[in-house]
Amino acid sequence: MELAYIPSPSRGVLYLGPVPLRGYAFCIILGVFVAIWLGNRRWVARGGRPGTVADVAVWAVPFGLIGGRLYHVITDYQLYFGAGRDWVDAFKVWEGGLGIWGAIAFGAVGAWIGARRMGIPLPAYADAVAPGIALAQAIGRWGNWFNQELYGRETDLPWAVHITSSLDGRVPGYYHPTFLYESLWCIGVALLVIWADRRFKLGHGRAFALYVAAYCAGRFWIEYMRVDEAHEILGLRLNNWTSIVVFLLAVLYFVLSARKRPGREAVVEPRAEDDTEAAEGDVSGDPGDSGDTGDADLAGATEASRADADDTAADPTPAKGK
Repeated sequence: MELAYIPSPSRGVLYLGPVPLRGYAFCIILGVFVAIWLGNRRWVARGGRPGTVADVAVWAVPFGLIGGRLYHVITDYQLYFGAGRDWVDAFKVWEGGLGIWGAIAFGAVGAWIGARRMGIPLPAYADAVAPGIALAQAIGRWGNWFNQELYGRETDLPWAVHITSSLDGRVPGYYHPTFLYESLWCIGVALLVIWADRRFKLGHGRAFALYVAAYCAGRFWIEYMRVDEAHEILGLRLNNWTSIVVFLLAVLYFVLSARKRPGREAVVEPRAEDDTEAAEGDVSGDPGDSGDTGDADLAGATEASRADADDTAADPTPAKGK
């Protein structure tokens, strides 16, 4: 008998009248909001304008969702196009199934479009939002808990997740909560990137590259623990190989970028600089005008006082009251 474990929800959707509230979708949406909030704070701290991160996210988020879904459907096509499957299920994103690799790749394309429209460098934007993306992943993984998916091998550890569903070949039991492991790892990645960015002043996309490399390192061992069906190459799951390749690319970019473009961007958003200069011009201009007017008035009052004094000296007769 298990004395301690993580219970699974009996269902992943609640109904508010006729409106379904799905735990998976809620976690994804919450993660997006956290990523934009933190990214905006970091962007403004770098000298950008408030709201720019959200404006670019309008392009990045939809592209990311589409890319994440495409990666999942393509790499697990047998779930939707195999014998006895319904291809329409490939469009049911709320039931789970978003591949982070496709989400980041397509999301980068959307961010590139948004960044060009805003006139800002994509690497600087990526550096600003990198920790927020990691936190969004940490929150989004709890959507897998609502769907009772992405768990590891059986275990009797006190933090095992209790799977109760038998749908899609699941076997009820107690398993490693790999969704929890990845969630905690992503929180650590976010903190690592924030610390390294402050300590070493990372720029030109290196904070984002650090996030990618650190995430891939954790994803490799977490993916190795999973027991759900997946394609394998030379004894390793497909996502293990993807983790290795993306990790090496991220490290390579980090090293080459540090050699070719050391330091950090001095200006991340030219329009923010223009706004600052205009505001400083307005502030410095008004007091100057006010000071000139005050000096003229003071000079005029002084001359008038002198004139009155001269008149009084010329006529010594005391003034009489009227």
